[in-house]
Amino acid sequence: MQHMGNVPHVLAVPFPAQGHVIPLMEFALCLVNQGIKVTFVNTEFNHERVIKSLSEAEEDVPDMLHLVSIPDGLEPWEDRNDLIKLTHVLLEVVPVKLKSLIEKLNQSENEKLTCVVADYSMGCAVEVAVKMGLNGVAFWPAAAALLAQLFSIPKLMDDGIIDSTGAPLKNEMVKLSPNMLAMDPAHFVWNCIADANANRNAFELTIKNNRIIGMVEFLICNSTDELEIEAFTLYPEILPIGPLLARNRLGNSVGHFWPEDSDCLTWLDKQPPQSVIYVAFGSFTVFDQTQFRELAMGLELTNMPFLWVVRQDLTKETEHAYPEGFEDRIRGRGRLAGWAPQQKVLSHPSVACFLSHCGWNSTIEGVSNGLPFLCWPYFADQFLNQSYICDVWKVGLGFTQKNGIVGRCEIKSKIEQILADEELKTRALALKAKVVNSVKEEGRSGKNFNNFIKWIKDHSCSEKALVD
Repeated sequence: MQHMGNVPHVLAVPFPAQGHVIPLMEFALCLVNQGIKVTFVNTEFNHERVIKSLSEAEEDVPDMLHLVSIPDGLEPWEDRNDLIKLTHVLLEVVPVKLKSLIEKLNQSENEKLTCVVADYSMGCAVEVAVKMGLNGVAFWPAAAALLAQLFSIPKLMDDGIIDSTGAPLKNEMVKLSPNMLAMDPAHFVWNCIADANANRNAFELTIKNNRIIGMVEFLICNSTDELEIEAFTLYPEILPIGPLLARNRLGNSVGHFWPEDSDCLTWLDKQPPQSVIYVAFGSFTVFDQTQFRELAMGLELTNMPFLWVVRQDLTKETEHAYPEGFEDRIRGRGRLAGWAPQQKVLSHPSVACFLSHCGWNSTIEGVSNGLPFLCWPYFADQFLNQSYICDVWKVGLGFTQKNGIVGRCEIKSKIEQILADEELKTRALALKAKVVNSVKEEGRSGKNFNNFIKWIKDHSCSEKALVD
């Protein structure tokens, strides 16, 4: 007879950035739906933001999901967008705090952990778990091709593509395998973080995380065969379980750092079908004043309805950021929001296209709704994702810069071009159909997820079952 408290218990540890927290939270909620208890560990800073966002939205989390926090090692006023500084501090703080948390949970028979699921970028969490006798599972929230890029570092060095710091040695496009998309070594993710020092630090951390990844039982990825079969063929140990979307479990998205402006959905209800340009740049993009104003004027020049997500820190010039008279001129036609319920916006029938920074979450959300893209990458993996969107799937267009600026006329022109391209729209809808099917029971992502659930439950039983 099994012990009454024999409920599988997973500890989930994301990297403390919005684009990492949301997909792992979505995965956690999928586990909860399968009767698995999850303790979700945010940093104290992000935990407070998530709780505040949930309370303002009057959202509750399920009983089987416990939100807890540990310090990130930074002072309240320090910049948490400085990813390298944040990562190095975390490497010192997380192992100690996580060890204490695991010890505390494992003191209770009903709280004992089955495994730890940690973001690849939090390899230190996997290392702690394994040293404490727990199974480690790595979660990759981005494209499998990006992970393939990281795993290929030794070969890239042997082939003379990059040096021992990750810097490119050749000015030519590279393919990791004959069927994969060509990549620019200057755009390898560790070369797109910030300055040379930050890039070098990111490269060193990647090498360390690659070593730790050899300790895991599973390496799961928020992607699908339908989007990038070549990457999964090159590294078959990467298991697709995506796309992880709230609608797949018939729920709301959870884990946002900013309160969502749900009133923008009411505004969308009043717009004609397929008429609205949705504009959103994720949680990291920052524009200088000139670029911000060119974007505003470009949207105005289209004379089309648009919904533009303008984070408080999207531009450093928070006062008088918009062109003079802009807000009056676009009133009624343009809607500005601090943060939007993006998955609901992208599935709204009024939305015609997605002007995006091409973060992976935004990419698969847009693809899953059959939308054409206008691509404006900012840093890190967003350049790779743009290549997928424009060159592989052929469901989007990029912008051309002049003197480092995307001008208002270029913005207007590309919006008009993409909305007139019926073949591109047809490809976007065909891709949507494939991707949506992948998470169903018979799809590969669905099968991988179900196998993972079975493994957790079987392991929990073998560890905790008591003989009567």
